[in-house]
Amino acid sequence: MTEATLRQQQKRPSAFVLVTICTVLFTGLTMPLQAARAEQPAKVVWHIDYMDPARFSATLTSLYNMATTYDGELKDYDIRVVFVGQGMRFLTDDKLAGTPLAAKRKYLKRRKELKDRLRSLRSSFNVKMELCNITRLAINLDKKDLYPGVILVQSGVVRITELQSKGYAYLKVQ
Repeated sequence: MTEATLRQQQKRPSAFVLVTICTVLFTGLTMPLQAARAEQPAKVVWHIDYMDPARFSATLTSLYNMATTYDGELKDYDIRVVFVGQGMRFLTDDKLAGTPLAAKRKYLKRRKELKDRLRSLRSSFNVKMELCNITRLAINLDKKDLYPGVILVQSGVVRITELQSKGYAYLKVQ
């Protein structure tokens, strides 16, 4: 073997070195993709179809605990609250007099507190409030009478099933 041939072989990397470099590069490029796939945002839909202010207060507490936990863990999340039927009363200051959803004294005493907590969830944690438009139309409530930020959806129950089919966990305080 000549000295020139020997120098040429020394300049070429071995197959082992090439495979090692390729493996390191491939792993370095795919790991962030795998991590991103593993860290999907938490997706949750809450169902509100009742008029009980104590039950709604418990729901707001659970929503707050969930949002602050995700925030504390620096975890992305998408929390939706879908209001259907009787739950609509929590999204307006209208007393809904003359309707099956008319506000009772027990609720009126707590309305401001519940409204403030709901507003805080929306503004501080970007919790989305969605209302069944079928319910709104059934009692002839004007859109302007809804709290700011309420999103109208055609059908609340259809919206819940759509969200569930997109991977949202379903929760409802009993």
